[in-house]
Amino acid sequence: MTYKISDDCISCGTCKDECPVEAITEGDGKYEIDPQKCIGCGTCASVCPVEAPKEDK
Repeated sequence: MTYKISDDCISCGTCKDECPVEAITEGDGKYEIDPQKCIGCGTCASVCPVEAPKEDK
């Protein structure tokens, strides 16, 4: 299952720095996860201070 970043994102960049497959990029107002690259490891969710990355069901 892949992840998606919610509007709760504060654009701190913590998730981008920790993503092992470089699936996260800075978007317009928040970071975004490329679903084609995301391996569903959950690292982004575990390091986010505001719990913005959520499982994309």
